[in-house]
Amino acid sequence: MTYAQPSQPAGAFQLDALRVYIEGDELFDAMLSAIASARHSVKLESYIFADDEIGRRFAQALMDCAARGVQVLMHLDAAGSLFWSSRSLERRLKHHGVAVRWFHRWSWRQPWRYNQRNHRKLLVIDGRVGFLGGFNIHRENSRAVFGDARWRDTHVCVTGELAGGLQTLFDAFWRRRARRYPFILAQNGDALISNYSLRGRLFLRRLYGVKFATAKHRIWLSTPYFVPDYRTQHALMRAARRGVDVRVLVPRKNDVRIAQWAANAAYEPLLHAGVKIYEYLPRMLHAKTTVIDSEWSTIGSANLDYRSFFVNYEINLVSMQTGLAAQLEAQYRQDLAQSEQIAAARWAHRALFSRALELIGWAARRWL
Repeated sequence: MTYAQPSQPAGAFQLDALRVYIEGDELFDAMLSAIASARHSVKLESYIFADDEIGRRFAQALMDCAARGVQVLMHLDAAGSLFWSSRSLERRLKHHGVAVRWFHRWSWRQPWRYNQRNHRKLLVIDGRVGFLGGFNIHRENSRAVFGDARWRDTHVCVTGELAGGLQTLFDAFWRRRARRYPFILAQNGDALISNYSLRGRLFLRRLYGVKFATAKHRIWLSTPYFVPDYRTQHALMRAARRGVDVRVLVPRKNDVRIAQWAANAAYEPLLHAGVKIYEYLPRMLHAKTTVIDSEWSTIGSANLDYRSFFVNYEINLVSMQTGLAAQLEAQYRQDLAQSEQIAAARWAHRALFSRALELIGWAARRWL
C-alpha cells in the first residue's frame, strides 16, 4: 500500500489508485487541473452547479476545453440547481460549445418527475481520471471564498478501471440506458454502485443491510441527512445490541431544517439500543461515508435516508482497501473530536415542542 507524499495538500490523502479529498479548495484545484488536461472529453454531473465564484471558475474551464475541440457534457439536476444556477450562465456555456442537459425540469404534464432527482456528483476526464462523492460545485465548499464556515465534505479521485467505469455510468445515464449497470466492479475488488435501475436501488439498500448484519466490531457512519427506513434502523439496532460499536455522525447545523426534524424522530429507539449518535458542531457536515470493521468502506452521494434509497439517483464507491478504511477512520476520529454525543437520558426528556416538530419531519420523510 502506497501513501501520499508529505507534499500533498492538507485536505487530501492518497493510496493506490484513490485520492480522498476533505477540503473543497484542494478538490476544486485538482478537478480544474484535470479539466485543463483533457484531450477528448469532459463529462460532469452535479446536483448543484452555482453561478458564483466557484461555478464560474468551472464554467470558464469547461468553455476553454470546448474551444479546443474537446467534447464537454454537463448533466445538472433541475431541482438541485434551481436557486443556485442562472439562465445567463447556461446560455454562455452553450454558446461556447458546452452541451448542457437538465435532469427532470418542471413539467405540468409530468409534475411527479420533478421529485425524482439526479443527486450524483461526478466528473470524468477522457475516461482516465474521475471524481465522485458529496461535494457540489458552489462557494459553500471553499474555505478561500466562504471562510471557516465552509461545509465539511468528502470526495474521491479514481483512475484506471474505476475511471473507465465512471465514464460508462455517465454515458449510460446521458443516453438513458443506465438501467443496464447497477454496479461496475474493478479487478482489485473496488466497485462503483449506481442505483439508476430498480435492481441497482435494491442492491444499494441490501448492501448496507448485509454489511450491517455481518459487522463484528464497528460501524461508523457519517451522513448529513439521516432518515433511515425501518429496516435500516433495525439493522443498526441489532448490530449495537450484539456489541458492535455503532456510531452515527450528523450535523448539528443542517441546511434543511425539516430533514433534521425527521432525523431526530429516529434517534430515541436507536439510542436505547446502544447506537451512539454524535452531532458535528463547527459547520455543516455534508460527507457521506461508512466504514465497517476497519476493512470495508464507501464514499459517495447517497445519504442514509428514504430519498437516496428509494427516489434519487446516486453513485457510490465501495472499497475493501484497508488503507482507505484506516484513513477514513482517522478522519472520523478528528470529526468526533469536534462533535457532541447525544445522551439517551437527556434526549428522552426533550421538549414537547421538539417532539411535535419531529412528527412533522417524520411524516414528510419520503419527500425531503
